[in-house]
Amino acid sequence: MHAARDEHCRVGYASKPRRRNSVAGLFERMSIVIRAKLSKLLDRAEDPGETLDYSYEQQLQLLQNVKRGVADVATSKKRLQLQTDKLEQSLVKLDGQAREAVAAGREDLARAALERKSLAQQQLQGLDKQVEQLQSQQEKLVTSEKQLSAKIEAFRSQKEVIKAKYSAAEAQVRIGEAATGIGEQMADTGLAIQRAQDKTEQMEARAGAVEELIAAGTLEDFTAGDQTQLDRELDAMSADRQVDAELEKIKAEVGAGSGAKELEQ
Repeated sequence: MHAARDEHCRVGYASKPRRRNSVAGLFERMSIVIRAKLSKLLDRAEDPGETLDYSYEQQLQLLQNVKRGVADVATSKKRLQLQTDKLEQSLVKLDGQAREAVAAGREDLARAALERKSLAQQQLQGLDKQVEQLQSQQEKLVTSEKQLSAKIEAFRSQKEVIKAKYSAAEAQVRIGEAATGIGEQMADTGLAIQRAQDKTEQMEARAGAVEELIAAGTLEDFTAGDQTQLDRELDAMSADRQVDAELEKIKAEVGAGSGAKELEQ
């Protein structure tokens, strides 16, 4: 009796793996059928014309971003130019103050004015360099904008041609179906090929437009400095020597002017 029970248990255990395998196979078949049905539904729902229109809108948005980049660079350049004008006015003012101080016998004030003038000259040189870099960047962006606009216009023309061909082909297929009774399943093959061709051409045009934009380059960081401590100290020594030389020059000019007035008197 015990032997019969053991044999029954062994049979039960052996049948469970077969049941699990059968259920797994059923779910796998169901998954394949569902994926096939969903793929077919998506193919029917996808409109190549809408896909092309969406891609065209994305490219127009990209063009707007480039135009905004051009405007931002132009604004930054204008701001730097205004700062340059202010520094140039400050240089003239400081030079006049130094001369007045020397004439009044206030060499300390003259030196302070000339030190400020030297610092302003250094700042002016840096701003001039940044303005040149922004000008170069602006020219690159403008060129990129023109190239991108041309490519988008070419894509728009191609898009309309493809849409017209697709509409004509779709109408022809419907007429053929009505006349000959060709099934929907046969037409799906031709539509899938046409859709793949349309998407390939659209992606090639978009890739070309993006490639032109990347080739134009990007804005550089003009705020990071690369001077070492030694460079700064040498620049300071050079500025001091320049201040001393200019001070002596002004003193000589002022002294010469005073001597000439005394001779006239």
